[in-house]
Parts: sequence; structure tokens; C-alpha cells
Amino acid sequence: MKKKNLDRLCIDTIRMLAVDAVECARSGHPGMPMGAAPMAYVLWTEFLRHNPKDPQWLNRDRFVLSAGHGSMLLYALLHLTGYDLPLDEIKKFRQWGSKTPGHPEYGSTPGVETTTGPLGQGFGNGVGMAIAESHLAARFNQEDATIIDHYVYGIISDGDLMEGISHEAASLAGHLGLGKLIYLWDDNQITIDGALNLCSTEHIQNRFLAYEWQVIPYVDGTDLQAIRDALQEARNCTDQPSLICVRTTIGHGSPNKAGTAASHGAPLGSDEVALTKQSQGWTSDTDFFIPPQVSTFMDSTESGAKHEEEWYSLRAKYELSYPEKFKELQAIRRRSLPEDWSEILNQIDMDRPMATRAASGLALNVLLEKVPGLIGGSADLTGSNKTKGKHQQAFSSEDPSGSYVYYGVREHAMAAISNGLSLYGGLRPYCATFLVFSDYMRPSIRLSALMGIPVIFIFTHDSIGTGEDGPTHQGIEQIMSMRAIPNLLLLRPADANETRHAWREAIVRQDGPTALILTRQSVPALTGQLDQVGMGAYIVTRESESMPQVILIGTGSELQYAVGAASILESEGIPTRVVSMPSWELFAMQSQTYQEQVLPKSVAVRVVVEAAVSLGWDRYATHMVTMDRFGASAPGNVLFEQFGFTTEHVAEVARDALHSTS
Repeated sequence: MKKKNLDRLCIDTIRMLAVDAVECARSGHPGMPMGAAPMAYVLWTEFLRHNPKDPQWLNRDRFVLSAGHGSMLLYALLHLTGYDLPLDEIKKFRQWGSKTPGHPEYGSTPGVETTTGPLGQGFGNGVGMAIAESHLAARFNQEDATIIDHYVYGIISDGDLMEGISHEAASLAGHLGLGKLIYLWDDNQITIDGALNLCSTEHIQNRFLAYEWQVIPYVDGTDLQAIRDALQEARNCTDQPSLICVRTTIGHGSPNKAGTAASHGAPLGSDEVALTKQSQGWTSDTDFFIPPQVSTFMDSTESGAKHEEEWYSLRAKYELSYPEKFKELQAIRRRSLPEDWSEILNQIDMDRPMATRAASGLALNVLLEKVPGLIGGSADLTGSNKTKGKHQQAFSSEDPSGSYVYYGVREHAMAAISNGLSLYGGLRPYCATFLVFSDYMRPSIRLSALMGIPVIFIFTHDSIGTGEDGPTHQGIEQIMSMRAIPNLLLLRPADANETRHAWREAIVRQDGPTALILTRQSVPALTGQLDQVGMGAYIVTRESESMPQVILIGTGSELQYAVGAASILESEGIPTRVVSMPSWELFAMQSQTYQEQVLPKSVAVRVVVEAAVSLGWDRYATHMVTMDRFGASAPGNVLFEQFGFTTEHVAEVARDALHSTS
């Protein structure tokens, strides 16, 4: 068969697999795979360097399908090129327990680099992966041994480019000159609502030129040679990310639905499927048919194994010539920790009053010297968040070996990029802003938790303690909002010592993200050298008798009011226990026996003290000293007093509760 005819057959196979899978599931998005199949085919068969038998090979090219609704495009490519994705899994598209969920999910399907679907997220993830490649290449490549050398490719959609996160991420990528980042824009001019011009007439090409990207315009999405030339031109540009503008037709080949929103998010229907196959000259009436010559030609296992074998040969020489560098790279890749890594935290003087953000800064500063692969930054709040180490250099286009990223005021992109840094493999990303601005980051935080990747989110200025900046900057509902995210570990330490141990928990966690919630204002040292943060909640001060009448539960800066109130109540002959609860999630992991020891259900009065909404606290407390309204603009100490966060008021609430239950 002539190459031209074989190309057409391969592309039509990709299209028909998508059509059949969506039709079988009675659900999905056939249009995007049908239109984007040619560019994906050229990329995957002629440019993408990967090994289907080893999806985690370090020096593979990364591919991100940011337009995750077109998941069947990716599943077809993975199956045809030889990944562990049998045809039976494609037949179970969108069904319970299959490896082919409705949108690509990291960890569910071999070869899927990131979870996508919420538009714009993959765009940001790819920027993070490109930063990781550039950073590690700068740190470890030698003149005679280029150990890190690959590209990050992605297919993005009109919808991706409308989402605000893509603006943030594109701006930073251009500023950083990420020359190994190449995105193909599936410019099909259709949204769910209809023609793109219903909502957007902006000039995307000019926008990306302004972002300092290389822009390759007007590529015909059916012209394979034009696609090849564009990809090669993009690869030749080493100091700018590249946007290849590929004009496609959504639902290509469908006689009645091509070029319309009708092919975007619904099956074509059995009659239209038959017409589509007829119009494309598809000779088989069998669903999920794959011509033998397509299977043979597109199988990349042999070429992929050769690519990896060549790289391993280079790696062996690198190990001999640069043993210390190799050892360091391996430590990063494995996320391994030196045996004594946490001892350095114990050497910091934390037994004194200070803001927990300051304590976090001290902890991070020493961890940067000890923990391999820590990389992070702040959204234009470096000095406030305390996130840059004394000896940490900035990542830049001139020096990508630096491990500190100045994200600018781009909170959402920062979070998605951090996810990409983690997904790359080995690096330990952290990022920071004020707690109230976590709302800008929530979709990316949620995906971090969904993917189970160990990103560390640092949120300072955590309550009304922020003070004069007022309610716009005072986080009230954010803590409980994040506690609602499954698999997100949230830690709100009460003092410097708890902050030290909170960082310890964040560093050892490998199966999900961690959020550190920290104060702007100084707080007293209350917990001494206690190391029970890992239990989630523990007894700070015990009652004078064998069983308390009152339990006061405090988190963060409000623990001090619980401790002070306990002294008042004890002086009145009321046995009172104080419990610090830095983490709901860690406490929930403890045995029922331990939970009962700390918070016995027989104690009828359990008062929580937290300068945040009360919602949810009824699972642990019977009475609340919380914030069910927004704050105000005044000094922080004034606000705490005005809103009832004082030792006297906490004691009064406990006393009244005790009387009402007696």
C-alpha cells in the first residue's frame, strides 16, 4: 500500500474508533477526534518519542490532551501505538471500571500524563512539565551527555484558549522562553453553543505573539505535509514556546454534522455513523474494526524500545562520568529522602512566639538544602509568604537551573503549573499565596487531589488576623471549603512547633496534595516540643480530674484562646481539656480508640475555637466560637476581640454550655 493511502487509512481508523466508542457508550464527544486525527497521527507517528512498554521512561516526550473531552482521540492513539490498552477497554468507553473514562484520568490509563477535561488545566500542566524539563536539563546535562532532552506537546482547543488560566499560563511560558513546549491548536471554530463567533472574535495569533510565543498560522488540518512542516518549524525554535494554529473541521467526514455543534458532545446516531463510514470509504461494517496494516504500521513498541535503549546507553556513560550528578538525579526521580533529613527541622529554635508563616519560612529554608527536587514559588507574595530560601536562585530563561519561580499575579496558572511539575516525575513542587486567593486556584487544587500527586500549597494570612486589609483579604470560608475536597490534606498549625511538624507531614506525603494554612500575625509557643501533628488532633493540656467536663478544641492562632479559657475554667473548678486539631484528615485516619481517647463522646460540652465558618464542626463539637460572617478592616487584635475570640468569651461559651446541659 502506498504511504499516502496508508496514512489515510490510519487516520480514518482513529476517527472510526472514536465514532464507534462514543456510539457504543451512547455518550461522549466524537467531533474533536474526527477533526484532530490528522495532526495527532503525524505527531504520534513521526515526532513523538515515547515507549509504549515503559510509559514512565524519564526522557520521553510528554503529550497533553488539554481538550480532554476528545479523550477517544488519545485512547485510540494509545491502543494503536502499543500501550497496555486492549481494544476491549475501548469497547467499554465511559463504563464502570474501564481504563477509558469519559475524560483522561492520570493513573487510570497507561500513557495518560495528566487528568484533563476542565478546560485550560492541561494547558497549565504542560507549562509545568516544560519548566521541569528545562530545569533538570540545566542542572544535569553535560556537554558530552545530554541526559534530559525532550519536548512537551499538547493539543488545545478553542475552549482552552477562552479559559482565563490559559492566558496566565501562556504569559508566563512566553516570559520564561520555554522552547521545548509545542501546542497544536485545534481551531475548529465551534463551541457547545454553536459557532465560536457567538462569544469570541479575538485574534488568538496576535495574543500569543504578544505573549512572546512563536506562532505558526494557517495550517490546514487535513494537509499532512503542512502539519509536518509546522511541527519541525516549532522544534527548530529553541527560545520560545510554539503555537501551531491548525484549522480543522469538527466531526470531519460526517455528512450532516461536520462543522456543527451537533458533533461536539453527543453520539452521531446509528444512521449518521453509517453515512459517515460510507462517505469516508470505510469498507468494514464491523464496529471497532482495525485494518491489520494499520496495527502493524502504528505499533511503536519496537521504535520506542530502541529510543529508550539508546538513552539507557547514554545514561550508563553518564553514571560513570558524573557519578555524583547521577546520584542526585536518581534521588530526585525516586523522591527519596536522606536518612537524617527531618533532623534538621529539630535544630531550628521554634519554642518562641512567631507567625506560623515565619516558622514555615524557616523550615522551608533548611528543607531546600536537604530535600532533593524541591521547587516552587509565590504568586507575587514572596516576602509575605516566606517561600524563597536564602540561597535559592530564581528560575529564568537565562538560568533555568534555579528552583524558585516568580509566578506573578497568576494564582490559577501557578497551581496548574505546580501540578505539571509534579506529574513530570520526581520534583517536589510548592506554591504560595494568601488563603483567600485559594479560591482562584480551586479547580487545580481539586485536580491535584483527584490525581493523588504530592503538591504542597502554602496559604498565609489565614483569617481575620490579616487585619487592616479587610474582609476582601480575610479567609473565612476557605478552610472548610478545602476540607471538603477528598484526598487533600489540610494542616493548620497553632504555633511554630506545629508548623515544623506540618512541613514534615507535607514532605513525606506521596499520594496527594497538602495545604498548609498559616498566620500573618505572631502566635505564642504553646505546644513545646510535642510531635503529635501526625495524629491530626491531640491533647495539649489535660483536665485536673480523671474526666473533663469541658473540651476546648482549637486550631491555628485560636488555640491560644482555648488554652487561656481552660485556665479560667480550671480556676473555677471545671475540669477542662484542650485539644489542638491541626488536621481533620489525619485525625480521621486514627483508630476509633484514639479518637475516643482525645474527644470522648461522653463529654457533653465540646467547644471549637476557629476564626472560620462553623459549617462542618458539628462532627466534633457541640458549641462554636467561629466566624459565620465576613470580617472587617481594623488591626487584627481588635478584630479578634470584636468577634469574640478572647479567652474570656471562650470560657463564657463553655460555662454557659455546661450550665445548659446540667
